[in-house]
Amino acid sequence: MPNQELQTNEADTLSNGPEQNAGVATIDSAPLDSSTVSETGPSPGPQPVEGVVSRADFELLKAERDQLVDRIARVQAEFENARKRVERERVEYRDYAAASVVEQFLPVLDNFELALKSTGSAEQLRSGVELIVKQMEEILRQMQVTAIPAVGEPFDPRHHEALGSIEREDLPDQHIAEEIRRGYKIRERLLRPAMVRVVTNSKQTVE
Repeated sequence: MPNQELQTNEADTLSNGPEQNAGVATIDSAPLDSSTVSETGPSPGPQPVEGVVSRADFELLKAERDQLVDRIARVQAEFENARKRVERERVEYRDYAAASVVEQFLPVLDNFELALKSTGSAEQLRSGVELIVKQMEEILRQMQVTAIPAVGEPFDPRHHEALGSIEREDLPDQHIAEEIRRGYKIRERLLRPAMVRVVTNSKQTVE
């Protein structure tokens, strides 16, 4: 009968005793030896230590550093050469501009020397000097240098420098009565202010 055979098998299993069961447990829990480890796969090699750079990485970093240092040195040299070139060009331009101005005034100097060598009368000498002044004014005009209006104009501290005051009733108060030294400007830039004396009109001030 099938039921009787099943019961017989279970009885045989129990009749083996705890010794056989213990033997099976011992085999399952036994530690693995080296042969068993080798069957499961190759053992991992030595792992790199964190924070330690290999020799190849060190050489690569050193080469990159040397390239950066060389590049920085080249940039500094190029910058220094550019600075010297700009400074040289600035000096050359200044010399060229000065030479251009001096060249225009050389004829004026020649006329002054001729006037000093002249043996004419005082009136003739005066006329010669007036011609030289007009020559100089024409040169300044070509360079866009103009005189600052002074006498009869309202006092302007941006263009006039007051050296004193004069009491007068025929001119408006705070107007210029006398020009001591002429002032000039090139285009709209002030070269030097005009030195003047300013009117003080007490009658107009009281009113």
